[in-house]
Amino acid sequence: MSIDLEKGKWMYETMVKIRYYEESMVQAYAEGKQPVFNIGAGPVPGEMHLAAGQEPAAVGICAHLRREDTVTAPHRPHHHAIAKGVDLRWMTAEIFGKETGLGKGKGGHMHLFDPAVKFSCGGIVAAGVPHAVGAALAAQMQGKDWVAVAFIGEGAANAGAFHEALNLAALWKLPVIVVIEDNAYGISVPKQASTAVASNDLRASAYGIPGTRVADNDVVAMYTASEQAVKRARAGEGPSIIEIETYRYLGHFQGDPELYRDKAEVPALRERDPIDRLQAHLTENGVSASVLEELAARARAEVDDAYRFARDSAYPPAEAALADVFDA
Repeated sequence: MSIDLEKGKWMYETMVKIRYYEESMVQAYAEGKQPVFNIGAGPVPGEMHLAAGQEPAAVGICAHLRREDTVTAPHRPHHHAIAKGVDLRWMTAEIFGKETGLGKGKGGHMHLFDPAVKFSCGGIVAAGVPHAVGAALAAQMQGKDWVAVAFIGEGAANAGAFHEALNLAALWKLPVIVVIEDNAYGISVPKQASTAVASNDLRASAYGIPGTRVADNDVVAMYTASEQAVKRARAGEGPSIIEIETYRYLGHFQGDPELYRDKAEVPALRERDPIDRLQAHLTENGVSASVLEELAARARAEVDDAYRFARDSAYPPAEAALADVFDA
């Protein structure tokens, strides 16, 4: 399989940006939380779920999306937000609880919203699927060719909201795509211990819609599968399910002791890192090493700028804690 090289370069830069962002967040999140781990301490409060390693799921499909398309994300949302084009400065400030954040510091890491690019993060398992179906219904009713994409984890495909929303989406032929990120664990429970089917794309047949399985965290395969699903949705042919076999290098949350994982698992996964594989693909197709380094440097510089902005921003004053909450 091959991809358009300009799209490929965007995908590479975005994947590097996501990886560097998450690795930088590991460091920022750890500040002030030791010697006894305390999720409320440090400059970044609350529980933190990072997605290093899962970049292909978000980047492969967002390469086909427009600003007008909707994306909903679960509690592990940074890669989706970055791939959709959420402002990195405002997002980082929100995670730090600063007044310059997307929600003026009120939502934090698990409740990111950016109406400018039609991105939302509900934070609750499977909750984003009904929201995406609602956005797809709105697009259909307005006669727009917009699509909605709901990202969920493989464990969320066992939730009622997933099935109820998909039933309506299939019945009304709504332009929605559910992307299931199979990272093998629902918190600490292996997929085979919680799910009756081998892969969740098989569940698509129950609703009479296409289901596709993307193996081995392959961003090029994800790009190809997503292209067909997005074209189908824009043409009014209804919803699709894509499940991608992906891998999180970090714990379910930062501070997770990961006792459920074999110690050799992550090193083995890193040997087939999706960024390295995309880099090799682009190199084989004529993109020079200097161009790739320029893209990576630009991505890292944007991330560094976002963290500086967040750290330099002010916390909201105490009297502003409920401002805008009851205005309606």
